[in-house]
Amino acid sequence: MSWSLRSQVRAQDQVVPLGGGEADGEGQQLSLVCFISRVLPICPLHCHLKCGGPGALGWWLSGQGKEVISQRPCSKAWWPLCLSSSVAVVSDISRFLSVFQEPHAGVIQAARQLLSDERAPLRQKLLADLLGTVSENIAAETRAEDPPWFEGLESRFRSKSGYLRYSCESRIRSYLREVTSGASLVGAEAREEYLRLVGSMQQKLQAAQYNSSYFDRGAKAGRRLCTPEGWFSCQGPFDVDDCTSRHSINPYSNRESRVLFSTWNLDHVIEKKRAVVPTLAAAVHDAEGREVDWEYFYRLLFTLENLKLVHIACHKKTTHKLHCDPSRVYCTPAASRRKRPARQRP
Repeated sequence: MSWSLRSQVRAQDQVVPLGGGEADGEGQQLSLVCFISRVLPICPLHCHLKCGGPGALGWWLSGQGKEVISQRPCSKAWWPLCLSSSVAVVSDISRFLSVFQEPHAGVIQAARQLLSDERAPLRQKLLADLLGTVSENIAAETRAEDPPWFEGLESRFRSKSGYLRYSCESRIRSYLREVTSGASLVGAEAREEYLRLVGSMQQKLQAAQYNSSYFDRGAKAGRRLCTPEGWFSCQGPFDVDDCTSRHSINPYSNRESRVLFSTWNLDHVIEKKRAVVPTLAAAVHDAEGREVDWEYFYRLLFTLENLKLVHIACHKKTTHKLHCDPSRVYCTPAASRRKRPARQRP
């Protein structure tokens, strides 16, 4: 089947031409939707997904998916899929599928068949996005409710949240091991003090369950990085406030998303290896009786004060050139209160 802008699809033995649009992406989406329409029942809903409202112009399919109308004013008599010129991203197919309570088997079968023969990257992405959406089982939590999600995992993992907590804990534990290995940066005389401070950090991590709640959608707000449904959003590179690409993922949805989420990074804004650990080692070495504020370093190493969740494309490998705050390296001694002399009355 041709997927060009002027492609044709068969709807109940009738060839239906797809009207023209300016952007190739529009034609690709419209041709897929028209192809899918012949295996779907008549939609019982009357909503407007990609339409500017009554009177707006856009692409429409008729009530039975047998006719394609271009630039027709919005009307509830027409099947509710309007692909206007604002269509810009292939993930819009997710919004289309959200209209239906359950994915239609014909859609899945047709998309899989097309994907097996497709070679164009953009069209592959469109089809893969469709298949990923229909295979989602976000609400399910246990192994019994969603067995495919747990494929490849040890039997001890009985819930999705339990595995995601384990995944986060594993990352935090790896950071702790790197900090412990930093003892080699200090001399033998200061090494015992360095390990004592790291031990205090470990005790605090244990009490906080290694901050594993960051990946747990069931955790309280403020203790997790996702929505209650399990959606995570990229927080952007270390040197910007947000992700301009709007990366997002739900590792609770299906196995593929769970695996892909492992490529996302918890990135240290002030770098762990280049800045935090060396500064901690230097602080211990140069203490000269002062008390190192290990809780400050704890926050930089293991908490969201210095960690950002980023998509792999937003994880910059360049040197951050950021440093710890020198004024916070050591604990501030309590100011000694000086007894003021009593005022003498004249």
